[in-house]
Amino acid sequence: MSRQPASIFNDVIGPVMRGPSSSHVAAAVRIGRLGRQMVKGRLKKAMVVFDPKGALATTYHGHGSDMGLVGGLLGYEPENEQLPGSLAIAKARGLDVSFRIEAYEAVHPNTYRMTLYSDQGETVFTSSISTGGGMIAFENIDGYPVKIVGDFYETLVFCVDNSTADRVRDIFVDQGVAVAYIETAKTDTGVLVNLKAGEGLNPKILERLEGLPGVERVMALSPVLPVLSSKDCQVPFLTAKEMLESNTGGDSLYELALAYESARGNLPASAVFDKMKEIVQLMDHSIESGLKGTEYEDRILGRQSHLITEAGEAQKLLPGNVLNSIISCITAMMEVKSSMGVIVAAPTAGACGGLPGTIIGACRAMGLSLDQGTKAMLAAGMIGVFIAEHATFAAEVGGCQVECGAGSCMAAGGLVELMGGNAQEAVDAAAMALQNVMGLVCDPVGDRVEVPCLGKNVMAGSNAIACANMALAGFDKVIPLDETIDAMYKVGQMLPSALRCTGNGGLSVTPTGIGIFNGLNGQGQHPDSPDK
Repeated sequence: MSRQPASIFNDVIGPVMRGPSSSHVAAAVRIGRLGRQMVKGRLKKAMVVFDPKGALATTYHGHGSDMGLVGGLLGYEPENEQLPGSLAIAKARGLDVSFRIEAYEAVHPNTYRMTLYSDQGETVFTSSISTGGGMIAFENIDGYPVKIVGDFYETLVFCVDNSTADRVRDIFVDQGVAVAYIETAKTDTGVLVNLKAGEGLNPKILERLEGLPGVERVMALSPVLPVLSSKDCQVPFLTAKEMLESNTGGDSLYELALAYESARGNLPASAVFDKMKEIVQLMDHSIESGLKGTEYEDRILGRQSHLITEAGEAQKLLPGNVLNSIISCITAMMEVKSSMGVIVAAPTAGACGGLPGTIIGACRAMGLSLDQGTKAMLAAGMIGVFIAEHATFAAEVGGCQVECGAGSCMAAGGLVELMGGNAQEAVDAAAMALQNVMGLVCDPVGDRVEVPCLGKNVMAGSNAIACANMALAGFDKVIPLDETIDAMYKVGQMLPSALRCTGNGGLSVTPTGIGIFNGLNGQGQHPDSPDK
């Protein structure tokens, strides 16, 4: 099966979630939800192992991977209000989940090796990765190579030999199953047949498969992503250059985004617009909640978002009502995120303030409508697709340039749409914004996604305003967006691992940063603490 094109709602604007990090919390929830479906009995134990050279070994607790994974094993969605208490809930229910650090040379820094045990004697080994922005991929199940990302209904049939696998495939054909793809993997001990479909199999077919001689196990997995994939999905373009060259009708960027996501998700354009409108309303509600004030014990920064309004009323600020509104909205969103409130990862939870706070803050300051904000967010989502396709949103892979930097890039394109600019101007603004943040490192202080994350989100909004205005005024972006995205990805791979969201570099290892870590983690001490 070829890789499915990125979806605005799967890969870019979403998921709706709680927690400090989409790569850690939301992705872990999805890994847990799929893992839980792999055993039929009551899950009683899960052993999770991280490679010491990966990012998760040092950040899995502070960034909430343990909370998210256990929540997923309990069946929670990423926005479930019980998610912050998932570890205690699992313990009370008799679910034993342990986390260990052991060397196994993980290829990806966000690798989860997990072994599941049920009360019926079932044991399942899995290896999966968090690929950025809440997206995941299972790569191995019980020794068989797989590619499961949560966008299909998956039926996995474990067979003793090729002849059994052939009979399984015959059953799919005889029963008229609407197959998207059938994939086969072989090991020395058997054959795995993996059916991917747009709907779940009839229970009677599953019973027939389970009773077939030579079938050892059947797993039926439901999707965890909001937009399902389809066979041979075709989208109108996958690069900014292709999009602009095909735009002979002079459509705006938001109209091109509608056309793209309609094709990607097999949805009417009106449904795409309405879905984004709901998301923008949720973002606005989160910002309003933040402005009213949030409380949460386990965080570095307290409530600050109201200070901009108060200082403005006291005429203490430099003039700039749009910028100041954006700063306030970005800060409010980040405070909701840090207090475990519901936010939208756009494109990630660590960068959840930059894009929404910029678009909504601008709309508030200029008195623009919800529909105008929705169009701007769709335009931003289209820019994000190009990043998802040709780079990454995972700071563990590319540093903060692929999170806050990407958010700034997307926000710049969205602001041009908001001001009635054309698609070329929006793409140029995005290119300039991304060029300005090349090489931005990820160095969260205290193993919390707050400092310097807040400042970087605010910088993302400020940069977006400048670049949108420059593009609207006709400035030369020099380097096209596609080339800028490619360069950003290469720079990310050049960054030392200590500067890619491990808590082992930058501001996180300053004396103050180490002191904050030690204070937040009680008895635990930072590896670079002078006391160790």
